[in-house]
Parts: sequence; structure tokens; C-alpha cells
Amino acid sequence: MPDRDDLGDMNARITDEFRAHDGRVGGPFEGAPMVLVHHVGRRSGEPRINPMVYRPDADDPDTIHVFASAAGAPRNPAWYHNLVAAGRASVEVGTASGIDSYDVEVSEVTGSRRDAIYDAQAQDMPGFAGYAEKTKGIRTIPVLALTRA
Repeated sequence: MPDRDDLGDMNARITDEFRAHDGRVGGPFEGAPMVLVHHVGRRSGEPRINPMVYRPDADDPDTIHVFASAAGAPRNPAWYHNLVAAGRASVEVGTASGIDSYDVEVSEVTGSRRDAIYDAQAQDMPGFAGYAEKTKGIRTIPVLALTRA
């Protein structure tokens, strides 16, 4: 797992590339649906931006799902705690015509619905299956629904 400074640099590079290419990025995330999630640190009050892979909701075009995988780390990422505490955020999503920015309400998906969404993501992007294997017996990777406000 990269240290905090390396992760911040990587996030900044992905954010810049995302904005320069209408929501598309290369490297390990090439072809994956990406979103920039804007939130506020629950302790610091500082604004944050985290690029994330997302999965569109199968039934609601106004909802996307993000995964607090932290690449299989034993703890949930800080952004997860920030989003849950705030219950809202804003996002930038790449579209065919550019980048769409809007506010979202945040809710955690649990139980069998969470499992179905995560399993579908792991099937489409096998890295997520690896993250779940790394966290097995330690934590269940949270799935958050971001719904257009």
C-alpha cells in the first residue's frame, strides 16, 4: 500500500488526467468507469477529492456505487468515514459529452444487496475479488450508494 504522500500524488495525477480527458484515465484504471468524489474531512474540515472506480446501479440511473476496498487494506479508507459521517458529497462523472458535476446523497448498502453489487463488481473487475480475499475475516468491504440529490 502506498504511503499517504504517494497516495495523494497518485490521486492528484488521476484527477488531472480525468479532467483533461472528459472522465477517462489510463494505466491500471483504463476503461473503468471513474468518478471524482468531493467530500470534507470529518476531523479536519478540509476539502478532499478522491478518484474512484464506480458501478452504475442496475435499476436507478441516478445512483452509482463505490467500494471502500482500500486495495484490500485491513482498515476502511478515510474517505469512507468522511462520506458516511456527512451523508452527502458531490461528484464529477465523465459522460459522452464531457464531465457532469452534481451533488449526491450517500448511503451504505448492506446485506444481500451489498453482496450482489460487490460480487458483480468482482466478476467484472477481478481485482475486487482479490481485495475481498485480502480482507476476509478482517472486514467486509463497504459499498456506498451515491444518489443524485
